[in-house]
Amino acid sequence: MSERISQAFIDDLLGRVDIIDVVDSRVKLKRAGKNYQACCPFHQEKTPSFTVSSDKQFYHCFGCGASGNAIGFVMNYDGLNFPEAVENLAKLVGLTVPKQERSAKAEAADKQRKLIYQVLEQANLFFQTQLRQHESRIHAAKYLKKRGLSTQVVQEFQLGLAPPGWDLLIKHLCDANARLSEKEVIKLALDAGLVVENPENQRRYDRFRDRIMFPIIDVRKRVIGFGGRVLDAGQSDPGKKQPKYLNSPETPVFHKGKELYGLANVRQAYTDIPKLLVVEGYMDVVALAQFGIRYAVATLGTACGEEHLKLAFKYTQEVVFCFDGDKAGRNAAKRALENSLPAMEDGRSVRFLFLPEGEDPDTLVRKVGAQAFENMVAQSVALEEYLYEVAGVGLNLNSLEGKASLSKKMAPLLSLLPEGVYRELMQNQLAQHTGLSRENLDELALLSIPKLAEDTPDLTSDSRLPQDPRVGSAHANAENQRMDNWPDMPEYSPADYESSQYTQYEPKKPKPGKTSSYDKRKDDEQGGHSSGSASKFALQPVRRLLALLVQHPELARQVELTNLLTLDNQTELAQIAELIGLLRERPQLDNAQKVCIAWQARFGESRSKLLAELSATDLLAGSQGRIEYNPSEEFRSCAFQLQNWLGQRKIRHLEDRLYQQALTLEEQKQLSIEILKLKKQLLQSAQAEKLREQNLGTTKH
Repeated sequence: MSERISQAFIDDLLGRVDIIDVVDSRVKLKRAGKNYQACCPFHQEKTPSFTVSSDKQFYHCFGCGASGNAIGFVMNYDGLNFPEAVENLAKLVGLTVPKQERSAKAEAADKQRKLIYQVLEQANLFFQTQLRQHESRIHAAKYLKKRGLSTQVVQEFQLGLAPPGWDLLIKHLCDANARLSEKEVIKLALDAGLVVENPENQRRYDRFRDRIMFPIIDVRKRVIGFGGRVLDAGQSDPGKKQPKYLNSPETPVFHKGKELYGLANVRQAYTDIPKLLVVEGYMDVVALAQFGIRYAVATLGTACGEEHLKLAFKYTQEVVFCFDGDKAGRNAAKRALENSLPAMEDGRSVRFLFLPEGEDPDTLVRKVGAQAFENMVAQSVALEEYLYEVAGVGLNLNSLEGKASLSKKMAPLLSLLPEGVYRELMQNQLAQHTGLSRENLDELALLSIPKLAEDTPDLTSDSRLPQDPRVGSAHANAENQRMDNWPDMPEYSPADYESSQYTQYEPKKPKPGKTSSYDKRKDDEQGGHSSGSASKFALQPVRRLLALLVQHPELARQVELTNLLTLDNQTELAQIAELIGLLRERPQLDNAQKVCIAWQARFGESRSKLLAELSATDLLAGSQGRIEYNPSEEFRSCAFQLQNWLGQRKIRHLEDRLYQQALTLEEQKQLSIEILKLKKQLLQSAQAEKLREQNLGTTKH
């Protein structure tokens, strides 16, 4: 299309349609208090967990996590793209969709993607034909027979052959696209990752040569890339050893961190997918399918990250990771464990299967058979069990010291879990393991402050294993979350949720004879972020501030948070600052629905989950029976509480430096002055807040 729909019209349309009418016309809703419920149309369930809010004009499924507004629902339920969904809803309320011309650059990019899909499909058909007709097909057929693959499985996974030769595919693509010039075809093949260009002599040649080819097909059944397994006797480049496995590079249509090989085949095999078994190679997927185990998928040369899990949980509630039992497999399992924690919403299950050392699914299933292999899958280790195993390495859990160390390791890890029943159960289990009360563990959770992904605890800190610098990030795509990499205006699609991450600051103990001025009692007296001062809130301060801003956008123009945002040199408060900036820039965003849409349009899907969840949060939950509710006062109180805690935390850092580092007298003097200055500021702030609350109480009475 050559036109786009304006944001102003989208806002107006969503203000006119009622999501209750839209959903109820497709899924019969029943009233449940002030909201409506039904069994989720996006996954199989017996007990309704799909909720639609009339006030917020949002839907959310607490089972599969599907969520969004009226446009998103129509897109997901009716299988429409964004413009089609807007047209559908506009007709419902008698509006005509105004169009704006799209840029020539956007039009060219769309056309290029379509042509890339076209040449990838042509290459796929070429490889399949070569497997039947090329003279080297006999060698390929022997290899496939040796691996025990039937003709049916070969056809189902569309396996093919990239024959020996430097430019057979290039010639085929030029012939198949005669209406295009040779230069245009080669440019498309380069963009599709099918052709390689030597930068020194500009010589171009086929990327895949003398290989068994595995097309990578997305859930919309489009070929987006290839994996190639070199034939044992093949050697297209004499004198240079070829890699055993070769995948397509990143292209405009293929991003290996977001795709699962074989998922399209699993969807074809099951109406209701029971589980997904995540293995490491595409031959493992095909071999398991040959033995009737048709729920296996594979990552494509990369660790299983958040995007992989997000995709998997769209189609099932249970994911089983399958790893070799050697050191590399254990390290890969820890990375998967770390990435799984934020995805563990209620009802989901993640398990870990470790194979005997030296075995992979392909070889093992041939030795033991399908039934024995599936029995191993059924007996795989649950996430919670494996988490305690990893966190408890090297600790004597029968000693007080061991229990204390376990609690320090586990508290920030459990804070990565989404809020819900599963998180509560895990926290209760930690209380039983350590003997600590839930109050003490809650206090540790309250001390958790949002961090960038690379600062989350490293689950691979096993003293028995060498440290891998690539391991330790809770998010494989942490770099993409930095502000300078966020897109300005991504294409709209329904809300996609990703929870904020929290970790814990652990203060160092002062040297003998020295005592830090920080203790919990003083923190409470000065209004610090302790469990006592925060208990009246159901949310942590950062989230409560965001929830108040989303549900009451006018607060962005009524309350100044400059001091709060400059007290800390980390980026964990950036989201509050960004939201305030957006709301001040666009005062027409006067309700939660419009705020969430504008936020998603500016910052993208991956950062929309938290705001969408908070837009539907009951801000009176956990309020200890308060009757009056003043959003502005709640906001001020929560902001003061978080500001005070950040100040206390900074004081603790400075005191640790003062007590534990070899400083000159001048440096000690400067640090002491800075600490005293901060304490004075916090004390003045606490006194001002106390006076304000007293005046407020006098006014009420």
